[in-house]
Amino acid sequence: MIKFQDNIQIKKKRLSCIAILLLALVFACNSSTKESSKITIAASANMQYALGPITAKFTEKTGIPCQLIFGSSGKHTAQITQGAPFDIFVSADMKYPSILYDKGFTSAPPEIYAYGKLILWTMDDGLPVSIGKLNTSSINHIALANPKTAPYGQAAVEVLEKYGLLDSLKNKLVYGESIGQTNQFIYSKSAEIGFTAQSVVLAPEMKDKGKWVLVNDSDYNPITQGVVIIKQSNGKNQQANKFYNFLFSNDAKMILKDFGYSVDE
Repeated sequence: MIKFQDNIQIKKKRLSCIAILLLALVFACNSSTKESSKITIAASANMQYALGPITAKFTEKTGIPCQLIFGSSGKHTAQITQGAPFDIFVSADMKYPSILYDKGFTSAPPEIYAYGKLILWTMDDGLPVSIGKLNTSSINHIALANPKTAPYGQAAVEVLEKYGLLDSLKNKLVYGESIGQTNQFIYSKSAEIGFTAQSVVLAPEMKDKGKWVLVNDSDYNPITQGVVIIKQSNGKNQQANKFYNFLFSNDAKMILKDFGYSVDE
């Protein structure tokens, strides 16, 4: 016979099991809800540092988590046309999001959320940071993003063309797949100097590292950075719209300014 005390122990064990199962169910539901509401943002590499605090503030205000995927604007465009499951595309220009809109991949035409700025950056304290000094013998490698897929790379090429340096420097040029890889070339000193986005050197983790100068805005076409919502069939358009609108909010604009971007007031 099962004693009365044993019965109590069995009931306690059953209740504990039920409680554990209920907790597991609650956590599973919460995890599933977060996963279903999470938006995936494909962003140009120049936004690597600025988008972190922007999405953190957005999630704090809305409870909607964000997944960030960085790369060149051209590469993201190709991925989207091939069916990549992105909800938002934060580009480094208007060209690529406009292409996606013309091909029917976005819910509306792109809008400008910021204007980027090009800089010349080196980690060598003894090196002169000047476009006019790029031909010196102490510089063997000049990093820039691939102009075919990265708008900041295209801006760098425009600068070199304006100063009549593109042909004479062609053997020194080292192309990164994106601004992100270009930064690695410069930061690791694989390239003595290079062109990148001002937002990189203004990031808290990169401040006071190396030397840089701002390239004159008149030396290249304006870097007008656009954003679009990608057409989705998974029911995330509402969350995507919220982030899209937030990118134009005062909170987001303040962060963009802190990283050196210009924004429309």
